[in-house]
Amino acid sequence: MAEIKVPMGPQHPALKEPESFNLILEGERIVDAEVKLGYNHRGIEKACESRSYIQSLYLTERVCGICSHTHSTAFIQAVEEIAKVEVPPRGQFIRGIIGELERVHSHLLWLGVAGHEVGFDTLFMYAWRDRELVMDLLALLSGNRVNYGINTVGGVRRDIDSEQTQQALKTLEQLTARTEYYIKVVTEEPTFIGRLLGVGKLSKEDAELYGAVGPTARGSGVSRDTRKDDPYGVYQHIQFNVITDQHADVLGRSIVRVFELLESYKMLKEMFEKLPEGPIAVKVPRKIPAGEAVSRNEAPRGENIHYVRSNGSEIPERVKIRAATLANLPSIRHMLRGGYLADFPIVIAAIDPCFSCTDRAIKVVQGKKSEIMDWGQLREYGINWYKKHRGIDLSRHQ
Repeated sequence: MAEIKVPMGPQHPALKEPESFNLILEGERIVDAEVKLGYNHRGIEKACESRSYIQSLYLTERVCGICSHTHSTAFIQAVEEIAKVEVPPRGQFIRGIIGELERVHSHLLWLGVAGHEVGFDTLFMYAWRDRELVMDLLALLSGNRVNYGINTVGGVRRDIDSEQTQQALKTLEQLTARTEYYIKVVTEEPTFIGRLLGVGKLSKEDAELYGAVGPTARGSGVSRDTRKDDPYGVYQHIQFNVITDQHADVLGRSIVRVFELLESYKMLKEMFEKLPEGPIAVKVPRKIPAGEAVSRNEAPRGENIHYVRSNGSEIPERVKIRAATLANLPSIRHMLRGGYLADFPIVIAAIDPCFSCTDRAIKVVQGKKSEIMDWGQLREYGINWYKKHRGIDLSRHQ
């Protein structure tokens, strides 16, 4: 049977974010896949290197609209390590509370997307309905539903009072009861299981070989979680279990996420009940001493890594970000091989990809020639492009 190549994306109904894949098919079977990064490059790392640490903090929060707190936390932890700043315990607990609420809203979002991808739109609506409870709670605690702006160098910007704590505990009770239903759906519903079982296989050995992280690795039986392996912040004081599953497929990744919801509820209750008294932040000079640090943080999708180098000024000299999606992409090609074209959307969705977090470079291909754009070239290209295409040319649509 002749092989055919099917391009998927950058814009495609099967992708929730724009990215480009080439699938090589024999009939309905996927023989091989090409992952083409670079479409969403936003230059955030370079942009940080021309802004102050506080401005860069809010910029890193915008690396991802879902994992915004984990990215800003990873960045600020590196800055605080260079500056030798100790964040007060109450500030650490509040960071942990926002981080776990972010994990809950991300996993509920993912569960809804997974339901939609396999034609189970009722699950999509239920999960996103309950996600609203979490986002309302995040708005109550931080003032924002998406980019929370809670972090600052040396601690957090907002405190939590007893009334907010009571509201949070009440919401967590509601979410716990509803998550029990989702666990029944994922572990007992025949049509849901039949759609995911054996799809996107990734053995434990392959997960370790390709460096998978987060629920993608834990769904293949790899007990890897930065909160447990390299405890930071509040996680040094909180007890929790690392959830793993042995199915090593999309079903396993689903089971890990729904049971992780219960672990997050337990951690949140403990953090609210044990919230220590005291200040929420310490003052830190605008200039950070010269030095460098690497910070790890467990986002809902897996481990984020931020590298920061300081030269003693108010502006970071170098910022480098490795998002969880980049770590999971090498395993995607392996998971797609041998599978069916119809399973492509759910296999991609199962790593909970965030391509705008991941893309790092622009590769321009013109015929047989190709070139990589650096920051200056990309900026000049953008300025010239918008000068040339300023306004709307209505004559094209007549």
